[in-house]
Amino acid sequence: MIAERALRTLEFYKIRDEVARYCTSSLGKAHVDNLLPSTDINQVNRLLEQMDEGAQVLRVKNNVPMGGIFDIRLQARRAQIGGSLSPMELMEVSSTVRASRILRQFFETIQEEDVVQIPHFLEKKESMPILTVLEHAINVCIDDNGGVLDSASTELRSIRQQLRTQESRVRERLESLVRGKNASKMLSDSIVTIRNDRFVIPVKQEYRSHYGGIVHDQSSSGQTLFIEPDSVVQANNEVRRLKMKEKEEIDRILLMLSAQVQEVAHELFVLVDVLGEIDLILAKAKYGSAHKGTKPTMNTEGYINLKKARHPMIPRDEVVPNDIEFGREITAIVITGPNTGGKTVTLKTVGLATLMAQSGLPVPALDGSELAVFDQIFADIGDEQSIEQSLSTFSSHMVNIVDILTKFDENSLVIFDELGAGTDPQEGAALAISLLDEVHGRGARVIATTHYPELKAYGFNRPGVANASVEFDVETLSPTYRLLIGVPGRSNAFEISKRLGLPEHIISHAKSFTGTDSKAVDSMIASLEKSRREAERDAERTQEVLSESEQLKKELAQQLEEYEKQKEQREEKAKEKARKIVDEARAEAESVISELRKMQLNQGSSVKEHELIYAKKRLEDAMPQNRILKKAAKDNAAKPLQPNDEVKVISFGQKGTLVEKVSKNEWIVQIGILKMKLPESDLSFTKPEKQKETRTMATLKDRDSHVKMELDLRGERYEDALARVEKYLDDALLSNYHQVSIIHGKGTGALRQGVQQYLKKHPRVKSYRFGEAGEGGSGVTVAELK
Repeated sequence: MIAERALRTLEFYKIRDEVARYCTSSLGKAHVDNLLPSTDINQVNRLLEQMDEGAQVLRVKNNVPMGGIFDIRLQARRAQIGGSLSPMELMEVSSTVRASRILRQFFETIQEEDVVQIPHFLEKKESMPILTVLEHAINVCIDDNGGVLDSASTELRSIRQQLRTQESRVRERLESLVRGKNASKMLSDSIVTIRNDRFVIPVKQEYRSHYGGIVHDQSSSGQTLFIEPDSVVQANNEVRRLKMKEKEEIDRILLMLSAQVQEVAHELFVLVDVLGEIDLILAKAKYGSAHKGTKPTMNTEGYINLKKARHPMIPRDEVVPNDIEFGREITAIVITGPNTGGKTVTLKTVGLATLMAQSGLPVPALDGSELAVFDQIFADIGDEQSIEQSLSTFSSHMVNIVDILTKFDENSLVIFDELGAGTDPQEGAALAISLLDEVHGRGARVIATTHYPELKAYGFNRPGVANASVEFDVETLSPTYRLLIGVPGRSNAFEISKRLGLPEHIISHAKSFTGTDSKAVDSMIASLEKSRREAERDAERTQEVLSESEQLKKELAQQLEEYEKQKEQREEKAKEKARKIVDEARAEAESVISELRKMQLNQGSSVKEHELIYAKKRLEDAMPQNRILKKAAKDNAAKPLQPNDEVKVISFGQKGTLVEKVSKNEWIVQIGILKMKLPESDLSFTKPEKQKETRTMATLKDRDSHVKMELDLRGERYEDALARVEKYLDDALLSNYHQVSIIHGKGTGALRQGVQQYLKKHPRVKSYRFGEAGEGGSGVTVAELK
């Protein structure tokens, strides 16, 4: 359990209030109010995975249906003890059950689409009770406004029919009086109204006796009486009786529905709890999206590595992100330097990020950050002077520190702000060093700030301790808020004074009072800062070169993959062509053999010589190699070969480049790194691949760059639309499209009919159909081209 003081000091409750703003129901807000950091790494990882799952769902679906959810635990408890729920309470129960059903269907849809893995949400879905029967029972009886429907029971429908009939009769009788002969004189207004749930008419005071009956009310002036005439008293009594009967039937229906709620009260408690958990998970994800938070990696080794971490309560355009790493070789960091430099913000960033991660919240840092799960987190930050206890600043801090020393262990994170402040500088510095040695020596992770110069060298002679500072820009006389780990803070008083115009002789005189050790330390710190800046510049240049190398590697890998793919396609194409040639040769050979057999059968052994020669020539021509050589000879005759021409060596199946002609029928050919002397009959001229590809790509680009997969004709005139269809189909066929969509709208149907008649007659349209539900329905015609 994390100490309450640390949660308050590090402002964890403010973060919790911020997360609650993203909840969509009071159930989620109740879960946020109970949100506390966990010290179990398995639980922490589970919470972070749930949050990350919610972020992925929101990124893919943009929203999750969480409307209509109410906190119905009070209604369920009242039903459990036999109480009767009101129509509005029953409507809230039904709405919550309906919301759970919609949410369950939403998760099932994501599971079917398989666009994102949601094991935790599916687990939540399975734990939600299915209460469709109760939802249906309530919806049959109660409307969305909390009214009881006539369909709730046959008896209620009958009573209400009788009631409407009786009320109609009473109104008719009263309206006949209102329209009577002397009504305009004796009535204040010609209307029928209601007083005490009974129909009355407004009668002037002086004509009261004319109508008789019962006076139910009077105007503020007393000049008008609202009278129920004798003639309708009995009818009004019947209306009253029917209303009482209606109320009794409604009470019976509500009690019956409440009994059904009572039967599933336990399931309702479970449902409400699960819905609240889902709302909390989504609120965490929404908070992370709004604040650019990420899911950190967690460990139990006390290791913290925050990349570009920010304090979440400071606006993103104002806060300066910092890299903070310690917990393995370095287990303690001491930040020194002047005030107002951002030291306290750094402490709170580390502590608050740890609390947020252990609560399953995204942390305000870049991806790849890592945090530890601590059993305890202690923080002594700020001026906690207690007036009531008459404690000074130093005493107040010391009371807190003493409490920390009695509770922390090696699995704790301890944060000290301005350690040893509020007392004599020499004693305060000594006390700070002693406290740091104690906490660090017992294995805890420590991060502390101090303005004592004595601690500047604290980390240089202690293993596992590092000094740090917040960068100060002497040129602008302001802190940059950048954390520099490994570089202690140094005094900038002389530089600032010089920039502000203090005379040089005063500054020189002041420097003479500083000790040699102090000057040496400041000189060492200045050297460290210079080395750090040079190292940062080198690191930036190295990163640029590395990025360029990785990009080049990626491009080469892509080109190699494309080359291998093209190579496989060409090999397959060559094999197919070879198979075709062999098949043709085999067919030709079989034809020759068949003819020879026929001649032998028809003419016996007297086959003529010229017939054998002709058959032999056909067999030779059918040989694949001969056919290729003849084709090569034909191609070469059509275009004489020249040096630097690209050729294909037929006998090798390889491409090469002509170097020079060595005789009438021989060439020197460069094949890769080899040069060979080959006969011209074994060479076939080929067009350069680059020209082919460039020409082909240019043609395709010209054709495809402006042709879309759909044509929108809405708002076009009939003749213009058909002309556009004709041109569009030509462009689509040139672009090798197999299917296009023509949007004509629904309207009167004339344009749709014209388009489909045109498609029916077009020779290159294989078939057409209306669009599916997701394609536009009958407002779209999808044509398949051939």
